[in-house]
Amino acid sequence: MADIEKLRKLCKLMVSANPGDHFHALDMRFTRLEEGKVLAELPYSESIVGNPETGVIHGGALTALLDTCSGFAAISALDDLAICPTMDLRVDYMRAAEPHKPVFASAEAYRVTRQVVFCRGVAYQDDINNPVAHCVANFIRLDPEVSAQMTQMIEPFLEGIE
Repeated sequence: MADIEKLRKLCKLMVSANPGDHFHALDMRFTRLEEGKVLAELPYSESIVGNPETGVIHGGALTALLDTCSGFAAISALDDLAICPTMDLRVDYMRAAEPHKPVFASAEAYRVTRQVVFCRGVAYQDDINNPVAHCVANFIRLDPEVSAQMTQMIEPFLEGIE
């Protein structure tokens, strides 16, 4: 299992490193990290509204939430810290998220192979059994040598993060 503390720091780095990127716009927060499973929160914000007349969150923000949450679930299922690019993502939108309320996401890695990590996730508000959206996602496992090099490049950035 990947070092959960390093994964927590990587999550924090990703959402804080580049002012102006989509992580800043979304203000996504990771609320729980464990082996193969990640929980996240997307606070409601006027900046992510897709329909100003209704106040409904844009589907792209929900996709980013599910993709990111699933990606970190994929990483948390590995033996070592690594980057796993998204290979495939399918999102089924079940209903519009209620305006002025946060959206939560839960994602899990349910199968890890030599080359692919398979994940599924759900976005919801008050009740996980009344989802806003579901997703299935596949993430590429990089060549072990490339992955080790990337990890070595990333780890120094994690040292200063609390």
